[in-house]
Amino acid sequence: MQVVVASKNPVKINATQEGFRQIFPKGELSVTGLSVPSGVSDQPMTDEETLQGAANRARNARHEQPDADYWVGIEGGLDETPQGLIAFAWVVILSQNQMGQSRTSTFHLPPKVTELIHQGIELGHANDQVFGEKNSKQKGGAVGSLTGGVLGRTEYYVQAVMLALVPFKNPEIYPIH
Repeated sequence: MQVVVASKNPVKINATQEGFRQIFPKGELSVTGLSVPSGVSDQPMTDEETLQGAANRARNARHEQPDADYWVGIEGGLDETPQGLIAFAWVVILSQNQMGQSRTSTFHLPPKVTELIHQGIELGHANDQVFGEKNSKQKGGAVGSLTGGVLGRTEYYVQAVMLALVPFKNPEIYPIH
């Protein structure tokens, strides 16, 4: 099974590999990363824009490397709620004839991070400034910083990858797209 992740970020590649291994434990798995554009802002600021970015990444990866079995787009995003700014990610998985998608759980960002984001700074950079980290988005991410490393960005994405694979695990009950 050849899987292309629409990113070179090791967090997204590792989360995809782990999600596929858990849903399809038998068989050989090859997961590679490919840098492709999302077609949305560097920091998506709505649920819709984030989903669009994940879908665009998966489609762009399929276009660039059409010989794979699956293409995975993972896009982190933010959304304003009455309770404050929340963070989450969308996962879109494509095959030649099917699509699956899922969103991670959400968490609220602290005021200092939110303030930097409102100044136009991307979440990863804002997180690095507030927590004194370097390149956290390729490590534990904001979720890792906020949980003291109990939940890292890779683990945070794995569940959404597995849930996006549900239509592929159960093709007899999901319509072909």
